[in-house]
Amino acid sequence: MTSSRLLPLLAASLLLTPCLHAQAPAAAPAPFTAELVSVEKIWDKAPHNGFTDLTRFQNLFYCCFREGSDANATKGEGAIHMMISASGKTWVDHVTLNEPGTDLRDPKLIVTPDGKRLYLLCEGQTAQARQPRYATSMDGKVWTPLQKLLAKGDDLWRVSINPADKRFYGVSYNIHPNTGGPAPEKEFSLKTYASTDGSVWQLSSILNVPGQPTETTLRFLKDGTALALIARQGGDRKGVIGMAKAPYRDWTYAATGLPLGGPNFIELPDGKLIAGTRGFGKTPGPHMVLFAMTPTSLTPILELPSGGDCSYPGLYWEDDFLHVTYYSSHEGKAAIYYARVKVK
Repeated sequence: MTSSRLLPLLAASLLLTPCLHAQAPAAAPAPFTAELVSVEKIWDKAPHNGFTDLTRFQNLFYCCFREGSDANATKGEGAIHMMISASGKTWVDHVTLNEPGTDLRDPKLIVTPDGKRLYLLCEGQTAQARQPRYATSMDGKVWTPLQKLLAKGDDLWRVSINPADKRFYGVSYNIHPNTGGPAPEKEFSLKTYASTDGSVWQLSSILNVPGQPTETTLRFLKDGTALALIARQGGDRKGVIGMAKAPYRDWTYAATGLPLGGPNFIELPDGKLIAGTRGFGKTPGPHMVLFAMTPTSLTPILELPSGGDCSYPGLYWEDDFLHVTYYSSHEGKAAIYYARVKVK
């Protein structure tokens, strides 16, 4: 990149830094409320069960998560486990995906635009490097072999479909963008990528977010706006909301004033935005918390039964309920939970 093109990017980054470290405006009262209808533990077979996602495919809920010996796979490999349910009342063990010598982490599920395939995205971490993987299935049971995406060091953390062009979009962060590792660098890179089918990805934009940006959920609202909910490990360690209009190359940012862990959000049929992340609610310590979300703010509305090592929710709207999967260690070891929430 030429120096003339670098200057605007550097200037934008410098202007953005004080904005992100500034105190976020005090949140207004939540525009709506949420009520917990039911919650149950649905899986705890592995020593550590965590990092969930949730979708619906061929009239079944699919909940995916990681099983491992511990949260960081320091004692072994991590596998992707899936469970299915027709209504959420009864969950059935379905399939496990693994890769020898690899910790498969942070699984995410989406249905392809034609509705015929289930697409799985995850991170694959080995002793040498980490790199995203993907697989697809026509029936949710038989999966293609896991294939690598992007480059070593990337973490394409979640992907979404843009209804306007039916393309896949996601945000990847890299903790050693200049040297290639192994030690994380002072600053991380954050980039959006796009794909026609989820297999070949092209760089779409660069997000100039300082403070070691990491896990990011990108979604497209009904009016075509793109929103990105971004966690950060550096600076004040508090999350950021990014917003862009088509063609999604110029982003503006708002500081949330809140630390985030495993951030996710969803737009409901009536336009309400609900986010879920590891947060701090009415009781001490970290919990799985739901927030009323706007393009510039997060306001807590419900703390789910949880504590300690927790969060990383899957969110899905069905039959006038918000269906939530998450993991938590408040009853001992980290286990998978499923909740139904009524939004008022």
